Amino acid sequence: MATTYAARVYREFDHAELARAYSPSSCVQDLSGELAAYARHSAAARARLTVHRDVRYGPEAAELLDFFPAPGPDAPLQVFVHGGYWQQLGKEDAAFAAPDFVDRGAAFAAIGYGLAPAYSLDDIVAMVRRAVRWLLANAASLGVDPHRIHLSGSSAGAHLAIMTLLDPDGGMAGRIAGASLLSGIYDLEPIRLTYVNDALGLDAAGSYRNSPLHHLRPGLPPLVIARGGNETREFGRQHEDFAEVARRLDTPVASIVEPHRHHFDLPFDLGRPDTRLGAAVLAQMGLPARLGARRSVQLTVEVS
Repeated sequence: MATTYAARVYREFDHAELARAYSPSSCVQDLSGELAAYARHSAAARARLTVHRDVRYGPEAAELLDFFPAPGPDAPLQVFVHGGYWQQLGKEDAAFAAPDFVDRGAAFAAIGYGLAPAYSLDDIVAMVRRAVRWLLANAASLGVDPHRIHLSGSSAGAHLAIMTLLDPDGGMAGRIAGASLLSGIYDLEPIRLTYVNDALGLDAAGSYRNSPLHHLRPGLPPLVIARGGNETREFGRQHEDFAEVARRLDTPVASIVEPHRHHFDLPFDLGRPDTRLGAAVLAQMGLPARLGARRSVQLTVEVS
């Protein structure tokens, strides 16, 4: 009897294998529990810290961010972009790291954006770029030093963070002091060939246009690129390919693999000084490991 082989659709993968390779949940036992932890820790951060919620940065209903002011003026700012394969989660799930930064003298912002399929990936990228431009424009009113704004994101959020730095119109790369990219997706062609694209609707041109790996250029700020050791082989390959291209362009890159972390718990290390990732991010921002006092700063700006 003849043996039937599944057709290869990308590199060595057939459809089923490629779907597993881009399913981070395949490496964890309880996905719902992992996602619930984001919401739980974010709620605790909002309960403890001063926060200005639902600050509008653009005209679409979803263009809102939550801002956690720093203890004092002229502070650095960490801007976090949540993941969820561009179709899940929200800023309400993205504030868990705020205490680690605010307690060390920085401000923190969690960006909300519209989700697929209601919005295209081009729309989503444009929203995050608008959010960061708004934060840059309003830095003084927010008590933030405009020269010390840092950007971070996890998974799809890492993709959106680097796409923001690659904004062809805003000169964003020269205005952001550093970025931290966790478990990112930098080449979307394999994504286009999986179940994830059911919501995104990417064609080949859209995949290429939104793949930061193909658009990297000199002049990027220092990057921390991190992933968990317990992630799929494809997420590891994307991490290595991106780091290699960035280094060839003379971008300062700190590449970190946390052996005991996976796709979903790695973001909790973002501002923790007792982890390799957290220590690298805090060092990039010039923040001390020790905790400092907190006080609130009034938010008086509005979208013009």
